[in-house]
Amino acid sequence: MSKIQNTIIAISVALTSIAAAKADNPIIQTNYTADPAPMVYDGTVYLYTSHDEDKTIRNFFTMNDWKCYSSKDMVNWTDRGTIFSYKGFSWSRGDAWAGQCIPRNGKFYYYVPVNMKNGGNAIGVAVADSPTGPFKDAIGAPLLIGYGYIDPTVYIDDDGQAYLYWGNPNLWHVKLNEDMISYDQKLGIVKEDLKDENFGYRAKKIDNRTAAYEEGPWFFKRNAKYYMLYPAGGVPEHLAYSTSNGPTGPWVYGDTIMHVIKNHGAFTNHPGYIEFKGKSYLFYHDGGLPGGGGFKRSVCIEPFNFNADGSIPLITPTSKGVVESAASLDPYQRTEAETIAWSEGLKTAQDQQTGVYVTEISNGDYIKVRSVDFGKGAKIFQASVAAKASAGTIEIRIDSKDGKLLGTLPVKATGDDLSWKTQSCKVNAVKGVHDIFFVFKGGDGNLFNFDWWKFTK
Repeated sequence: MSKIQNTIIAISVALTSIAAAKADNPIIQTNYTADPAPMVYDGTVYLYTSHDEDKTIRNFFTMNDWKCYSSKDMVNWTDRGTIFSYKGFSWSRGDAWAGQCIPRNGKFYYYVPVNMKNGGNAIGVAVADSPTGPFKDAIGAPLLIGYGYIDPTVYIDDDGQAYLYWGNPNLWHVKLNEDMISYDQKLGIVKEDLKDENFGYRAKKIDNRTAAYEEGPWFFKRNAKYYMLYPAGGVPEHLAYSTSNGPTGPWVYGDTIMHVIKNHGAFTNHPGYIEFKGKSYLFYHDGGLPGGGGFKRSVCIEPFNFNADGSIPLITPTSKGVVESAASLDPYQRTEAETIAWSEGLKTAQDQQTGVYVTEISNGDYIKVRSVDFGKGAKIFQASVAAKASAGTIEIRIDSKDGKLLGTLPVKATGDDLSWKTQSCKVNAVKGVHDIFFVFKGGDGNLFNFDWWKFTK
C-alpha cells in the first residue's frame, strides 16, 4: 500500500471520528426509539418513546413496551428504563404504539394505543405517582375504541379543560373530564372535517384521506395560539402544522415544517414539541442508527425559533442536533452510567434491585457525556461496577474519544455480573467545562457492567 493510500485512509478515519464526536442525533443509541413525547416537569424533560425491538417480526412494527429518558440539559439523556408494557392492559394483545404523558393533581396520565385481544384499535390510560412510573391501568378497560384510534395527544388548557386528539387517517377529539380517565359523554367524540384549507392539500384523496394530515398529532398552545403538528402526505411522511384561535378549531393549515428525510429517514415520522428554559425544540424520529430503517427508528431533536408572527419555519434534520447545552453537568454528584450524550457498542439493561445500568460493554466501546463542569478540578474518579473476572479498564478522557487521558480505572473482579462494588482511581487535574469520554478497553467478550460514576475534589 502506498504512502498516499495510507494518508487517505488516516484522514478518512480521523474525519469519521470527528463526525462521530460531533453527532448527537439520534439522541438515544442503546435502543431503537420512536414517536417522541417530551414532557417538562419540575425542571426536567421527560421523554417518553415507543420502542422498536431489535428483531423485527413479520416485517412489521414490533413494539411491546414504552421507555422513558430524562434530561436537565437537552444533551445528556438518562435511561429510566421500560416504564410500561402492553401487557399492563389485561385486555390488550400488543402493538405498543405512540402515546403521550401529562401531569395533573399529583398523578401522571399516559395515553397509549394498543390492539385489543379480540381485535381492533383502542386507547388506554395508564397512571403513576411518578413521571417514571411504575404505571398501571387506570380504568381496567379501554378509554376509546375504534378503527384508526391511535397516536393520542393530550393538552390541558389554561382554564383547566383537558383535550385529547388522536387518529389515522381521521382526526378526532374529546373533552376529558377532570379525572383524566373519562370524557364528556354529552359532547361525545368529535371528528374533524379534514380539508385542504385546514390540514393541507392532498392530491390523491382516497377513502378518508381527504387532506394531507396522516396521523401522529401533537397538540399545544403558545401565546394564545393553538398548534397541531402532524405527519402528512402519506408515506414517506413529512411534518406539517395547522393553527387555531381555539382548542377545537376551526383549524387553518400552516405549512411543511420538515420535508421527508432523505438521508437515513424512516417512512414514518412523528413530531413532539417543548419549550425548555426559553428555547423551542422539535422532536422527531428517523432511521439513523446502524441497522435502522422503517421498523427500527430513532428519536432526534432540532432546536428552532418561531417566526415573529408565530409561524413555524422549515426545520432541517441534522446529525448535530442540540449544539448548546441548556445546563452544565455537576461531576461531583452521583451520575448514572446510563446518562449518555452519545455511545457506541454498548446497551442498557434493568432489574428491580439495581434499576437501569450499562451492559454488553466490549473493547473499544465508549460513552460521551457533554458539558461537564469540573470547576477548579477533580482528584478522584469513582465508579460502581460489577464483573465476574478482572477483564477491562475505563479510560477517562476529555473532549474526544482519543483526547487527553485524565486517568484509567482497572476494573477488578467483584464475583458476579450484578455484584456491585465502588472502585476508584486518581485523575489528573482538569478545570472548567469539558465533554467526558469513558472509553472501555479489555479482551474479548463482555467486559463488565457499569452502574454509576462520580468525581471527588
